[in-house]
Amino acid sequence: MAPPADHPQVPAERLISRTIQSTWILYVIGGLYIAGPVLGWTLAFLAARALYLAPGLPEQDRPQRPGRVVLLWMVGMLAMLIVLLVGHATNGLGIGQTIKSATGWAKGWALLALFPFAGAVLEIRPSVIYRATCRLGLQTLILLPLFLIAPRIGLPAQLYVSPLQILGGSGPEYFSVVLYTLDPEFHIARWQFFAPWSPAAGMVAVVYILCAIEERDWGWKAAGIASGLALALFSQSRLALVAIAVIWPLAQLVARANKPALWFGFAPGALVAGFFATDIQNAIGEVMDRFKGARVDSSRVRAALGRIAVSRWQSEAPWVGHGIVERGPHMVEYMPIGSHHTWYGLLFVKGALGALSLAVPMLYSLVSLAWHASRAPIVRVGFSMLLVLFLYSFGENLEVLGYLYWPALILIGCSARAIGLDVARCETVRSA
Repeated sequence: MAPPADHPQVPAERLISRTIQSTWILYVIGGLYIAGPVLGWTLAFLAARALYLAPGLPEQDRPQRPGRVVLLWMVGMLAMLIVLLVGHATNGLGIGQTIKSATGWAKGWALLALFPFAGAVLEIRPSVIYRATCRLGLQTLILLPLFLIAPRIGLPAQLYVSPLQILGGSGPEYFSVVLYTLDPEFHIARWQFFAPWSPAAGMVAVVYILCAIEERDWGWKAAGIASGLALALFSQSRLALVAIAVIWPLAQLVARANKPALWFGFAPGALVAGFFATDIQNAIGEVMDRFKGARVDSSRVRAALGRIAVSRWQSEAPWVGHGIVERGPHMVEYMPIGSHHTWYGLLFVKGALGALSLAVPMLYSLVSLAWHASRAPIVRVGFSMLLVLFLYSFGENLEVLGYLYWPALILIGCSARAIGLDVARCETVRSA
């Protein structure tokens, strides 16, 4: 009897499934921030080894070579490292700081190339990722009452900081075990679960909901979606709620864009919308005002950080940036300049060349996966994951959260593999 479609069969699948299902254990011991980069480099090594051994294998057993989507991510993230080195040399930051920043690149930006590379080359089935995230979701639902009751019974917000912080080299927030936080603006409890801060938990929730939707078993699907919604709601992330409402329907529409029935169905709605365009515009404006007003102080700080980052980028370091982040002034509560926004952060730290290193592969991937979204369900899923990255690039620093949303990166690689197989099949048919 054939093994279940969700049962890990090869080493890469077992590593992925066990790592996802061990999320809470890794979080408690402070190893979650370390596990992501270690897994990414391990899977990339397995993929590189598979390509190296491929010439000695029968043609039907050779792994799929990474296509343009993955190659662009690899080139883009390598360019990010080169810009980093040039920026450090230009700003005279010294060898010690350069080594520290290069290590940070290996744990951050590099993951945006390593995981898609592994997903494109290795025989990783998306169903294994879907089931593993749903299993993690069930664990989260079991632990949820503890988090919700903690502030009511007076448990401390932060339990401890793992001693493994000495291995990570980043801030304590990546190694802290936190039951809840108190919103400084409204003085109410807010939860971040296994993420370093609440909006990051919202991003993880979106990725896991998109995975759970694809799960075929209705019991696991329900557990995955319920846990994802719980993470999004209790993290009180505005962007997560928008992403949940928008991304999956948009991906479905793009995947069906080649079907005439879709356009005929939209025609009456477009006609009605034209008559009420002004009312719709006013309603959207009101929603945006409420969105920003939900956390006035947060929106103000984010806007100020962006203005400072852009101003100093333009006037001081337009091409390769300042090399490292800098502490902001009192008006932004001393938060690092360029934080809370991938593009502002890139412009400030790595300049225009750094921003292009991310923009080119991201935009090309969005167009390519949108174009092929109707060919296979995994391509549509990969496109939805890219939409998550694109949307959150305006609210988070993608670099520092790769260790959390890496399943999305693998699924992007799997979608690139599906595109490559489809193109190869078409070429075979044409040559025949």
